[in-house]
Amino acid sequence: MTEPLLLQDGPAEEPGTPAEDRRHRNRRRALTLLIIVLLIGIPAGYLLISAEQSRSSGRDKEEKYSATGLTEAWPSKLQRRLYQVPVPHPAGKVAYYETNNWKTSRLYVQFETTGAGLDAFLAGIGVDRSALERDDISISARDQRVTGWDFSAPGQWWGLIRTQKNPAPTQDVVVNLANPDLPMVYVVSRTVP
Repeated sequence: MTEPLLLQDGPAEEPGTPAEDRRHRNRRRALTLLIIVLLIGIPAGYLLISAEQSRSSGRDKEEKYSATGLTEAWPSKLQRRLYQVPVPHPAGKVAYYETNNWKTSRLYVQFETTGAGLDAFLAGIGVDRSALERDDISISARDQRVTGWDFSAPGQWWGLIRTQKNPAPTQDVVVNLANPDLPMVYVVSRTVP
């Protein structure tokens, strides 16, 4: 037959273990609460900070790419390298604008420099001053409309077109030498991806 089940009492309390006093219980609860706050609060704070930085970055990029004309700033080093536009030092009145589409990408750059800066720029694109032709406005009317450049004013306008095999960029350069000590340079560098 079956043996009767023996009922057992719960675990016997160990002698000498006092019940938890109120101060100890409050300290344990405070420590538990602190751990929970740290485990939840720190990651939540990090997420909030990260989200704000990401949002700010998005606004900056939106502002940069929604520009519809020249922006008074230096083009990035990457842009200068890709479009092969070595803006010399010193240079002032620097402004640029970049357009991209499926057919052609263009970087428009203007800057004022010194005579030595002009020579350094021309050497950087692989030509010298002898390549410049007087009264040669090599930047197209379309590109002038995009940037707002106006080369109809009287001045000493010199220009050149440096053509390279794709995908290397082609540069259209116009230089105003009305003040030979501070020539103003206008460049349109275009590449076909």
